[in-house]
Amino acid sequence: MTLLGIDIGSSFIKGGVLELDDLRIRDIVREPFPDPIIGLPAGYFEVDPIAIVKAVEQVVTRLLTLAPGCSGILFCGQMGGVVLADPHGEPLTNYLSWRDQRTTLNQSDCSDASANSPVRTFYEAALDRLGMHELQSVGNELKPGSLTTLLSWLEDQGKLPTLGTPLNIGDFVVSRMCRSTPRFEITQAIGLIDLATLDWRRAAFEKLGIANLDWPSVTEFRSQSGAFCWQGREIPCYPVIGDQQAALAGALLADGELSLNVSTGSQVSMLTREVRVGEFQTRPFFDGWLLNTITHLPAGRSLEVLVDLFNELPRAAGQPIADPWPLIARAAEGTSDSELSMALTFFAGPLGERGRVDGISVDNLTVGGLFRAAFRNMAENYDICSRRISPQRDWSRIVFSGGLVQKLPLLREFIVERLGSSFRLCPSTEDALFGLMVLGHVVTGRSKTVAEAAGRIVRDSQLAGQTS
Repeated sequence: MTLLGIDIGSSFIKGGVLELDDLRIRDIVREPFPDPIIGLPAGYFEVDPIAIVKAVEQVVTRLLTLAPGCSGILFCGQMGGVVLADPHGEPLTNYLSWRDQRTTLNQSDCSDASANSPVRTFYEAALDRLGMHELQSVGNELKPGSLTTLLSWLEDQGKLPTLGTPLNIGDFVVSRMCRSTPRFEITQAIGLIDLATLDWRRAAFEKLGIANLDWPSVTEFRSQSGAFCWQGREIPCYPVIGDQQAALAGALLADGELSLNVSTGSQVSMLTREVRVGEFQTRPFFDGWLLNTITHLPAGRSLEVLVDLFNELPRAAGQPIADPWPLIARAAEGTSDSELSMALTFFAGPLGERGRVDGISVDNLTVGGLFRAAFRNMAENYDICSRRISPQRDWSRIVFSGGLVQKLPLLREFIVERLGSSFRLCPSTEDALFGLMVLGHVVTGRSKTVAEAAGRIVRDSQLAGQTS
């Protein structure tokens, strides 16, 4: 049986043909995610939602020509951000991306603020307004680019359309493609639902001033969203799930395993059945499971700052290094540890917002020395965050996913050494699409739950990944 998998990412819209019988992902195609609208104030990040729909449709139609007999289309996508739609599915706003930072501006800097406004950010005010009890009830999820934060900002500025339906960009796309009523898949509803009831947390909406919107119904991935019409066929489409949850399903994450996803960004996660308060976020997963997670950890994005530094002169000389990573990996492996240390917190996150380099000497300030110190720092960060999620350190092994940890064995070695655990690798470098493959086994009736599908895939194909 064949399905299509579509990942609506923030850099690319990627899709592939999912062959369920032999667990192959073939004919992967990509389209760039549309560029943000130019000319907006600093910190704003908006994209034309119709342009996004057209880009996704282009990926879908390209894949349908390669798999015309496919039985359905599954989607995952970026979480956070918002677009509001009218009852006919027409956009009332642009897509305000999760990368939008307008809520972090000082209120006194905003054009609509009075001269006597205190020097604080709207985001800080929203956190105060929500309060600790409500924040904990929705999994400690309120970020500058969260759907709720952006909606509250629009309401505060008098720019919130009345009776608009708030949607993540994926569900807006699918509802337009299928001409269907949009619904919100539970794994996308981060910071929106009461983790105890798995329904909208309307008390939080009241405090943020967004309760009067036309909130869609909450659904889960098994329920068909609509059908995409193509060459006289109606192809079933399923709700858009969170890209993080898709990647962890693709890693075949099981109860008691510690997930380390190391890519452009990075996350530490574990499955749980119970809501527990701590220095982490809690998100819905599949089949009644929850996910304790810490996101936005320093990884590829921070390492690229160092890569760009070392590539600056070759680039200026017209001789940039096309792929510096093999050279970096060899340099780090061929260098000994030294007093050189660093913090990769070049971007704001749960571990800080200021990077540093310490212990520099004439002997250790080399490419290999610097990246070796960076890898050590990443291992330290994962140790800190894993202890926050599981103070008893009661995981059975680490599950590595993400391209960065796959191609840097030294980084993986440092992490395993620091955490003192065995590990296995994600069975596919295309973890999100492979996660859609796992879910495909459920929506087609081959398995009853995601855990059952993952277990069957492991048993039938030995795809558990490299272990140690």
